[in-house]
Amino acid sequence: MTMTTTPAPDVPVGLDEAPVVPPKPARRRSLLKRLRRAPVLYLMLLPGLAYFAIFKYAPMYGITIAFQNYLPFLGMGGSPWVGFDHFVRLFSGPDFGRLLSNTLILAFLNIVIAFPAPIIVALMLNELRKQMLKKFIQTAIYIPHFLSWAIVSGLTYLLFALDIGPITVLFNDVFGTRVNFLADPDWFRPLIMAQTLWKGTGWGTIIYLAALAGVDKNLYEAAELDGAGRFQQMRHVTIPAITPTVIIMLILNIGNFLDTGFEQIYMLTNSLNREVADVFDTYVYFMGITNGAYSYSTAIGLFKSVVGLILILGANWLAKRFTQSSLF
Repeated sequence: MTMTTTPAPDVPVGLDEAPVVPPKPARRRSLLKRLRRAPVLYLMLLPGLAYFAIFKYAPMYGITIAFQNYLPFLGMGGSPWVGFDHFVRLFSGPDFGRLLSNTLILAFLNIVIAFPAPIIVALMLNELRKQMLKKFIQTAIYIPHFLSWAIVSGLTYLLFALDIGPITVLFNDVFGTRVNFLADPDWFRPLIMAQTLWKGTGWGTIIYLAALAGVDKNLYEAAELDGAGRFQQMRHVTIPAITPTVIIMLILNIGNFLDTGFEQIYMLTNSLNREVADVFDTYVYFMGITNGAYSYSTAIGLFKSVVGLILILGANWLAKRFTQSSLF
């Protein structure tokens, strides 16, 4: 004798019972909650988002001509596709090695010399106790930032002109030589670094001084009670407090490793120092604007962008792995 069982009927939902609704994702709920809480603040983001969308992301469509033989009268839609021919031309060309070495040398000098300079100056300013003197020095070193590279280059030509420049005359009198700073390839990079330090060091201290302003004063008092001097307080309190800011700024600088600056280098370049002055930025100008090789110059710019993206991702990964501080 076999027994059969019938499935139990579905229990009907009562009139006073509501169907179960799956909850919204926590991230979506929190975003909507923040939007309701501060709608004006998010509305203020719209101009910035519009700027990046129009001037940063929309022009990225133009990189397609790096894979075309772009002809202006045909446009991007009618120009023939050539694939990676322009990249092959770049990497196999006779100028690539010289351009890469010149760019890397200047980029390395910027990281080693120009990047630490604002940190050192900010630490020195932080140790000043006379506020009037501190504000005067800050104002004095901020001013060069507001001068254009055209003015900076003009001052450089006046100071280092052959036989009439004050610095050139003083140098030649002291050492008994006749040096042409503006035409000698050996002096090109020192001049570039001197300009960079003079123009950018003071402005770069703003971020680090802001980070130093947030350091807890009780830490200095505790270190002083433990017998730490000024140098030891800087070493054990000040520097560790601004280390996350330094790491973030270093990551951003590494991302722009191949961007050595067009205006500054172009205005100091001449036929006598071109061998060491040519970098990717100036080469793109000469090939794209002067010679009309739009696709080739776009391929060079795309190569720089890809290298910068790889460097910033790698630097961010290393910073997160070894210091627990990162950009994202």
